[in-house]
Amino acid sequence: MDPVSSSAKNSGELESSKPDSDPSPPPPPPTPPPAPAPDSTEMAISIPRDTEADNPNESDASPSWFTPKRLLVIFCIINMLNYVDRGAIASNGVNGSRKSCTASGTCTSGSGIQGDFNLNNFEDGVLSSAFMVGLLIASPIFASLAKIHNPFRLIGVGLLVWTIATAGCGCSFDFWSITICRMLVGVGEASFISLAAPFIDDNAPPAKKTAWLAVFYMCIPTGIAVGYVYGGLVGEHLHWRAAFWGESILMLPFAILGFIIKPLQLKGFGTSSLTAAIDNIEAVDDSNEEKQTIPIENEETSEKQTSKKFFLSGYAKSFGTQASRFGKDLKALLSEKVYVVNVLGYIAYNFVIGAYSYWGPKAGYDIYHMSNADLMFGGITIVCGIFGTLAGGLVLDRMESTISNAFKLLSVATFLGAIFCFSAFCFKSLYGFIPFFSVGELLVFATQGPVNYICLHSVKPSLRPLSMAMSTVSIHIFGDVPSSPLVGLLQDAINNWRETALILTSILFIAAIIWFIGIFFHSVDRFNEESEHDVPVVERSNLRPLLGGNQEAP
Repeated sequence: MDPVSSSAKNSGELESSKPDSDPSPPPPPPTPPPAPAPDSTEMAISIPRDTEADNPNESDASPSWFTPKRLLVIFCIINMLNYVDRGAIASNGVNGSRKSCTASGTCTSGSGIQGDFNLNNFEDGVLSSAFMVGLLIASPIFASLAKIHNPFRLIGVGLLVWTIATAGCGCSFDFWSITICRMLVGVGEASFISLAAPFIDDNAPPAKKTAWLAVFYMCIPTGIAVGYVYGGLVGEHLHWRAAFWGESILMLPFAILGFIIKPLQLKGFGTSSLTAAIDNIEAVDDSNEEKQTIPIENEETSEKQTSKKFFLSGYAKSFGTQASRFGKDLKALLSEKVYVVNVLGYIAYNFVIGAYSYWGPKAGYDIYHMSNADLMFGGITIVCGIFGTLAGGLVLDRMESTISNAFKLLSVATFLGAIFCFSAFCFKSLYGFIPFFSVGELLVFATQGPVNYICLHSVKPSLRPLSMAMSTVSIHIFGDVPSSPLVGLLQDAINNWRETALILTSILFIAAIIWFIGIFFHSVDRFNEESEHDVPVVERSNLRPLLGGNQEAP
């Protein structure tokens, strides 16, 4: 057979086996929309996007070094440095003594800050209060800013201010210069004090929340105690100014870390500010749909003008909104009776503790003639602070962490601690004073975990930064801000440190009574309430790394 005819035959059979089809050619592919004309451009405002947030699965797959436990360690070191500064300025090596002369004309030269600037006891107490003034002014400001700026970045800003201000204390030349620097130190610490505890509360394992808070607040007495020793040694062997410079150098790496590490988000805030910004931009874009053609020669100028007007109006509106929201939040906070009672007891407690920390070494030196008062008070405080604070947190977790149980622990521990501390100052012998005062401090420091647990859990999640800020403001403005100069005035009037210490210690009984009243208030743990922005509850820290997919606020 002819191969050509065979091929044709096969071809015909194949064609006949195919179904009938439309003989018309297939339609052409759709034409893409025309590109913009070269003489016009579309106005657009771009928002930077976080690629990790867009691809959460990728972030989940890559583990983060910055785990919750490491966050706790870093925050504890920062907290300790904050309180090392407070202990150092109260130490005899840094604080020093004023120049004095006897009736016979024999004079002894002064030492430290008090000697160099010739400060009396009242002016010396003002240095402690100046720090608190900066702290109480800045704390609510940072708490409010946390709603429009990333809280982790705010901590970095505060630590940078703290670093510069402590270096300035070492360079001060008179009473007013060091007073201003102490105020700025308070401003720098405000962001950390207001925002660190909510971060820890968010990321701690549920069964160990109070224990983690106790570890964090354990750094308060530990830092003060280390500050006593640090200030005494540096002041004796170098100069009191070197103590401040050393603190500044130690804090600098953590200030830098606050800016370079991927920031975290607090529960109750999420990324609402970014969403709001996008919504505002879309609204502006829709309302100006007819005005989106801009001549190319004026493109740069027009974009700058549009951007400037947009951001100026946005910031003005944002400021008004935030001011109004702050007022509403503050009103809501003060309506929480459990929170208010807790803070009132905390004020009375801090009145005593603040004066103890500032005047303790000087009182011990005068009453019991301690040649090494800084080391003695530092040693007692660091041991009792560590074990007392940890014990308070662990006991509350063992009792079951509830607000009512926290009030019970606060009232009992403070009452017993007041009895032991009061009895200690009644002893004329140092050997009687040390054991009683040690037990008293052990009990008194057991309050740190429970009192802050109530502050965090008696309010809704979005109010926690403001709760911590106003707690800090209150315990300082009504507590240790007036207590240091008032105790100085009392001592100048009666000139007897034993009587002054007994009068001061009796105020602990008032704190115990106030916290006892709190037991009978109806209390509800509000930690798991929905936030005002309806942000989903954060995933537990033991399920994914902290920085696995958090998005940085703009």
